[in-house]
Amino acid sequence: MAAQSSTVVKEAVLQQKSETPEYKVKIIWFNVIFFIFLHTGFLYALYLSFTSACWKTSLFAFIYAHLGGLGIAAGTHRLWSHRSYKAKLPLRILLCCFLSIAAQKDIYKWCRDHRVHHNFTETNADPHNIKRGFFFAHIGWFYLLMALFFATILPTIIPMWCWNESMRNSFFIAFVAQHCYLQNGIFLVNSVAHTYGDQSYDKYIEARDNILIAFMGLGEGWHNYHHVFPWDYSSSEWGYKLNFAKAFIDFMAWIGQAYDLRSAHPQMIKNRKLKSGDGTRMEKGDE
Repeated sequence: MAAQSSTVVKEAVLQQKSETPEYKVKIIWFNVIFFIFLHTGFLYALYLSFTSACWKTSLFAFIYAHLGGLGIAAGTHRLWSHRSYKAKLPLRILLCCFLSIAAQKDIYKWCRDHRVHHNFTETNADPHNIKRGFFFAHIGWFYLLMALFFATILPTIIPMWCWNESMRNSFFIAFVAQHCYLQNGIFLVNSVAHTYGDQSYDKYIEARDNILIAFMGLGEGWHNYHHVFPWDYSSSEWGYKLNFAKAFIDFMAWIGQAYDLRSAHPQMIKNRKLKSGDGTRMEKGDE
């Protein structure tokens, strides 16, 4: 009887596997070609920055990329996806402009996909599921929607108009290199911050706290914390440490543009660390 039951179970498992749909990865060749150009152009931009470009152009590209990152971190992520704070119309317009620099999806689609990521994390429903591979999580979910003016035209013409930079240097450094740096900084949150780092708050999920990604992502690298407390506008318990987005939101609150900022209580954070954390950073201020 036991052998018969085992056979029935095996047959049921085999039948379930046969009924499970196979997911076929579709290659979006436009994106493939675009990113080959983007990363090749990035290398050429590095060459130009050391041989012919004005130092102001490289500095501008670095700052402009982080404005785009701020549109993601403080805008579509913390404001619209998680509603961790509220913003008045001028701030919402400013964040929309910053988001356009990143040239990703519109606000509705970005928030939709990010909420799906949280609700179905590390499953096939997750738009950037780390269990489908590092490359898939890093870049495979990206859908190209260029905000033409803020992403391409404006960063190219500002160096040309303001300090007489050449069109070639402006295009490759202020647009191509800047955009490559910005996009990879965003994608690293979905790949590296789900692979390397501490799990101080929940060791049973793949999201991790990663200092390097916190720096590049303006505070988005405290990812284990964020997945446990997604409604906390700080996305971290460490104050302004590698968290420029929090500083920006606090400044906007100070001048009256942001309000109803939500955050996790320190005791709640401590209890969660004791319950499911991996034992790292048990006290605030630990390195």
